[in-house]
Amino acid sequence: MQHIPTSPFVSSNERMIDPFGRAVTYLRVSVTDRCDFRCTYCMAENMTFLPKKDLLTLEELDRICSAFIRKGVRKLRLTGGEPLMRKNIMHLVRDLSRHLHSGALEELTLTTNGSQLHRFAQELADCGVRRINVSLDTLDAAKFREVTRWGDLAKVLNGIDAAQKAGLDIKINTVALKNFNEFEIGDMIEWAHGNGMDLTLIETMPMGEIDFDRTDQYLPLSKLRADLSKRFTMEDISYRTGGPARYVTVAETGRRLGFITPLTHNFCESCNRVRLTCTGMLYMCLGQNDDADLRKAVRESESDIPLYAAIDEAISRKPKGHDFIIDRDHNRPAVARHMSLTGG
Repeated sequence: MQHIPTSPFVSSNERMIDPFGRAVTYLRVSVTDRCDFRCTYCMAENMTFLPKKDLLTLEELDRICSAFIRKGVRKLRLTGGEPLMRKNIMHLVRDLSRHLHSGALEELTLTTNGSQLHRFAQELADCGVRRINVSLDTLDAAKFREVTRWGDLAKVLNGIDAAQKAGLDIKINTVALKNFNEFEIGDMIEWAHGNGMDLTLIETMPMGEIDFDRTDQYLPLSKLRADLSKRFTMEDISYRTGGPARYVTVAETGRRLGFITPLTHNFCESCNRVRLTCTGMLYMCLGQNDDADLRKAVRESESDIPLYAAIDEAISRKPKGHDFIIDRDHNRPAVARHMSLTGG
């Protein structure tokens, strides 16, 4: 079906405002559920991935993203799975970069496991991507293989080096895991900060069935921060990137350390984001099952009017917050879908 752009564009007074008065300005898009890692806190080792026919095409992804941009999204993040595994992904990045050139979009970025960065770093920079997040939970090669099951730490570090040489600003995302990396975090902070990268710590989230009991993995960041305060001097700052992290400055390094705490202290009160899956389902909250089918809207009409209507209806149902809980009474996933489908 040939897409016929709808005119005129949605005006600024038709921005997406949820029932709690929060403007939705940030869209996270999972372009694939596939990944070349099998991180133990994210997915099972033997995953069944979606058939190609269920996925949005690159053209459909562009169309939906562009509709959100016309309705007020200013920041767009590509995720997965591993986004750089999506076939011809750079076609989508190049197409979306037109919104950077027009000024309609402030930032186009992505979150990656770093395995493919050596191949795409320069092209990402050429398309106007200025910063990326790289997920990395340990600097120990054997433990890296253990937590990712299939990953090669040297390849990721080479990708980070290539990205920095291309001029990309990198933030390291580290999932804090009890009895795995909790005693490495201080060294990881020094490594990241010493190489010009901020680092953000993330609590594990109860999404999808995995091969472990999450209560055995869960490490409260409140405890971790207390432990880190014995080694570092941390000062809370107001810096924000549009995401859920709360930041401190580490006096000893002069760089930022972020904390994403969906369980010990949720970040829902200022939520400005929604998530689009690679199948076209829009989730208004990471930790809720309520969704909206945008794939149907784009495939049933050449006009964007039904798509706008579906987006507006979905935003009207955006909840106040999530229901994430991890304890011995709640060790099942809060939501059944995996993070790789929703978009990390």
